[in-house]
Amino acid sequence: MKDEMSSMRCNDVWGLVELPNGAKAIGCIWVFKTKKDSLGNIERYKVRLVAKGFTQKEGIEYTKTFSPVSKKDSLHIILALVAHFDLELQQMDVKTAFLNGELEEEVYMKQHEGFPSSDENVMDQCIYLKVGGSKVCFLILYVDDILLPTNDKGLFHEMKQFLSKNFDMKDMGEASYVIGIKIHRDKFQGILGLSQGTYINKVLERFQMKDCSPSVSPIVKGDRFNLYQCPKNNLEVFG
Repeated sequence: MKDEMSSMRCNDVWGLVELPNGAKAIGCIWVFKTKKDSLGNIERYKVRLVAKGFTQKEGIEYTKTFSPVSKKDSLHIILALVAHFDLELQQMDVKTAFLNGELEEEVYMKQHEGFPSSDENVMDQCIYLKVGGSKVCFLILYVDDILLPTNDKGLFHEMKQFLSKNFDMKDMGEASYVIGIKIHRDKFQGILGLSQGTYINKVLERFQMKDCSPSVSPIVKGDRFNLYQCPKNNLEVFG
């Protein structure tokens, strides 16, 4: 929590002011999250201090929300290029990514108790491309996760240095698990595979279907189910 508050101060997220007449201050809340690896083991604990945006009314106090998320189709295409051209694939994580956004609106938020304060080329909107002669480097952004496929290690290190200079970054090394997708790579055979086994097991456990018998083709394309045929989680079962 102290690290989060320190990051906010370093990024000049807010300034302490008196609430103007007629203005309404919204509250804030700590959001805790565990980040897991491809095997479902806890990798680290994360915490974010966020404004209670759910107390605002859409169309009155805000018009839209946005997160920098690359399209899955774009991700699949670039990973196919990685496998075909045997590109290097590394991963980085942006610490406190959302703190780098610029707000055009004025937003007033209450101070949290316990932490008082005193005074390039774009393809997909979240996929960037840097080209220098025959050297190519992609940047795939998914909120705070970054993939860097490249055919030149020198350009890759240049990108890393640029990102680390402008943002607080964590070098994750060779990409193996990103946005819930496990990446398996065999360079000798030119194979790059994607697996969401951890996510599938999580969904099965949530809907109490973890011990169900597996099937090669559990659902025929085009089948439709009614409400009573759908599996339910504990909240839906017990209200």
